[in-house]
Amino acid sequence: MNFDLQYMLQVFPTLIKYIPLTLGLAVVSMIFAIIIGLIMALITKYKVPVLYQFTAVFLSFFRAIPMLALLFLIYFGLPQMVPSLSILNAVTAAIIGLSLKNAAYLAEIFRAAINSVDEGQLEACHSIGMTKFQAMYRIVLPQAVRNAVPATGNIFIGLVKETSLAFTLGVAEIFAQGKMMASASLNYFETYLAVALIYWMLTIIYTYLQGLMERRLNKPYEV
Repeated sequence: MNFDLQYMLQVFPTLIKYIPLTLGLAVVSMIFAIIIGLIMALITKYKVPVLYQFTAVFLSFFRAIPMLALLFLIYFGLPQMVPSLSILNAVTAAIIGLSLKNAAYLAEIFRAAINSVDEGQLEACHSIGMTKFQAMYRIVLPQAVRNAVPATGNIFIGLVKETSLAFTLGVAEIFAQGKMMASASLNYFETYLAVALIYWMLTIIYTYLQGLMERRLNKPYEV
């Protein structure tokens, strides 16, 4: 077995420099995905006319299309249809694609989390004079957030890994840099193992932080 441990250790410092870009793509995309997903979850729950039908098509389409095809459609396809979009850079296209794809999944997660809150609580809020918005903001959503955190965390972990597809658009994140280093050195196993270990490290750190968040959210409900 020809395994160059020294080379693998040498590539770590270079690959680590690209962690901020990878996390930046993931975090920004997740923020947009959460906002879009929450809006669509509320539209779906309350079956808002016209918007409900649009949301149903949105969820069906973006949950079905592969992420790589979506990124190519946005970055290479849209400028062909709308020439003014040719100014769209690779990072922006990646964020748009990652946001829309994950918003479709988060919408279903949020809808299920909202539905998990007892309807009686909403009725109780109305009985004391709260508006639907006040009841949703003060009572329902805080409980729904607690229920949605585990599944939302899994979506974010998947999103961090999906940022590796941005290299197909020319974005130099962790995986793209690893691919270039592997091709230059021909040490494919060592380089890609280093890349995999970095993604693993990021997942471990996030899982730990998510655990802290879950314990904090569950604290008021502990007996």
